Amino acid sequence: MTNKPNFVCDLETGVCGPADEEEMGLIDFSQPKKTITLYYVTDPICSHCWAIEPVLRRFTEQYGGHFKFQTVMGGLLEKWHDGPIDPANGIYKPADVAPHWREVGEHSRMPIDGSLMVDNPVQSSYPPSRVFKVIQEQYTDAKANEYLRRAREALFAFNRNISEDAVLIEIVNGMGLDGQAIIQRANEPAGHQLLSEDFSLARSLGARGFPTIILVNEDNKGVKLVGGRPYEAYVDGLQKVLGEEELHAKQPKALSALLKQEGLLFAKEIEVMYEVDPSALPAFIEKELPSEQFEQKEILGEPYFTPITK
Repeated sequence: MTNKPNFVCDLETGVCGPADEEEMGLIDFSQPKKTITLYYVTDPICSHCWAIEPVLRRFTEQYGGHFKFQTVMGGLLEKWHDGPIDPANGIYKPADVAPHWREVGEHSRMPIDGSLMVDNPVQSSYPPSRVFKVIQEQYTDAKANEYLRRAREALFAFNRNISEDAVLIEIVNGMGLDGQAIIQRANEPAGHQLLSEDFSLARSLGARGFPTIILVNEDNKGVKLVGGRPYEAYVDGLQKVLGEEELHAKQPKALSALLKQEGLLFAKEIEVMYEVDPSALPAFIEKELPSEQFEQKEILGEPYFTPITK
């Protein structure tokens, strides 16, 4: 049996004829692209980090294709002691935190109760930070960031003490992971070592407060953004690091898909993501979310939304 030659029609001449067998081979279609790393230096009990969640989510949703997102634990509170913890904000003892947190929550509209810092205060931010590192080590960055969000919801909005093992186990179990095993590893020397490595990285990045976001390109040139900033500041910072490369913003996914992905969204987060005025939010929700697919509740005067699970 004679093999028939492969034929091809030439795009330029329009003439068809046998294909050149020598043209078969591997082709590299990848385009040269700058590599950007976004370091997010933070802590599970940082109230200002909770306050920037709406802006940071929108920024990563729209521009995350330009950078690798790396969360770094910074170590806000090892333990309480007799001296000042944060004298600039008048914080010397746990009870001093409550009014500061409430002020941040009211200003940002990311609700913070804070009363547990009087009744049953968080003794250290290191235990929930170590759990983050263990989940990051054993699973993925995305899973670790999901845990960080759940831990902050528990602490700030729902007033749970995330320095307690029982609370951490419940949070991790709720993610479908083995909370007991993860918290056990977090309390072992290996868990402490993982957290120490993040502290070293935070120091090398020059981070002295939270939140700190540092964008670094492949030439090791970067931009540092300290504290809560408006959305445009992060976009401008990314453009500076990219140089002449064009920024490409993705359209945010549909609200129904985002809510399914995140599990819980506060009103402020929806307003920021979709540029919706607070007065227009009810109509936007009615248009975007079928009533049988979500629940609306309220905490500390702020609406929040969760998907209905069947």
